[in-house]
Amino acid sequence: MPIGLPEFVENPEPRCPVILLCDTSGSMSGEPINALNTGLAAFQKDVYKDEIASLRVEVALVTFGPVRLTQDFVTIDEFLPPRLTADGVTPMGEAIEYALDLMEQRKETYKNNGVQYYRPWVFLITDGAPTDSWHNAAQRIREMEAQRRMLFFAVGVAGADMNKLRQIALPERPPILLNGLDFTSMFQWLSTSMKRVSGSKVGGSMVALPAVGWGQITT
Repeated sequence: MPIGLPEFVENPEPRCPVILLCDTSGSMSGEPINALNTGLAAFQKDVYKDEIASLRVEVALVTFGPVRLTQDFVTIDEFLPPRLTADGVTPMGEAIEYALDLMEQRKETYKNNGVQYYRPWVFLITDGAPTDSWHNAAQRIREMEAQRRMLFFAVGVAGADMNKLRQIALPERPPILLNGLDFTSMFQWLSTSMKRVSGSKVGGSMVALPAVGWGQITT
């Protein structure tokens, strides 16, 4: 039997992967990007406090404006939230497809190392509209969701094209319009969700997620 990667030998716990897909285009400059940075730090601290989640939740951070892998997958104890800055346009379609490819690669790594994993989450945050083609990304989301290969969430910040986000997200999980710049409450919801999922049985029924008090569901 081949020796696995050191990260899995040292920590063989099942993994609960989440990709944070964050818009860092120019329109996010100022207060929005500062609030996003504060929320990211709060997310890391809150998940880390949970003994099981700290071993199981893995985070990757993909930013777009342009598309960058700002942080590859690491467990929450190794996730050091970077200080994001805002610049560029909004290549949302490219960013989503990059995130989906990254997720599939990580799942292959889990399989090759005999590590169980929960259904991955892709969590999109944007304040704009795609400046590139996004239809193929939307189609891939629908196909992968139908095959239970991931869960996709979309959050719009003030100024976001919610109509486009509704076409990208699934009808049964429509985008949420964030209350102001309350990223901290949003990330607290995400950390609570990750703790619930990572504490459940791998492959079991989907756990009940906390109520959304940080935004309005748009249908």
